[in-house]
Amino acid sequence: MSDCGKLARLEARKGTGMLYAILCYHDEDVVMSWTKEEDDAVLAKRHKVQQELVDKGRMGPALRLLPTSAATTIRNSGDEQLVLDGPFAETKEQLLGFYVVDCESLEEVIDFAKRMKEGENTCTFEIRPMSIFQTGNLSGKETLAS
Repeated sequence: MSDCGKLARLEARKGTGMLYAILCYHDEDVVMSWTKEEDDAVLAKRHKVQQELVDKGRMGPALRLLPTSAATTIRNSGDEQLVLDGPFAETKEQLLGFYVVDCESLEEVIDFAKRMKEGENTCTFEIRPMSIFQTGNLSGKETLAS
């Protein structure tokens, strides 16, 4: 059994759901071309779907990443660490944000992601089970970058 499967079984035994990340990939140029009204409409539709999990106390943070032009990448070149401007890969679709949700099953999170994606034909959602490595403490931090 995979580590992921073992973790899912462990979580199920505790009587809790499983944490999932829903990674949102999109063509950044398309998203950046949206008007404020278009962007607000997409987010409003998603918020409506998210409210179901919010009401159950199972909706974690939903985060939008700043544009890839704000990214910094650290990679090794031999023994040297290089700090580079920009994202790690040149691809058409970029990771632009993610959601953290607590669902009882993979089927439940797939259904949730499909409903959030309805009518959006240009984005891709990738679902990954998660485990908490370190909870951290960012109380009061609604905006982490300005």
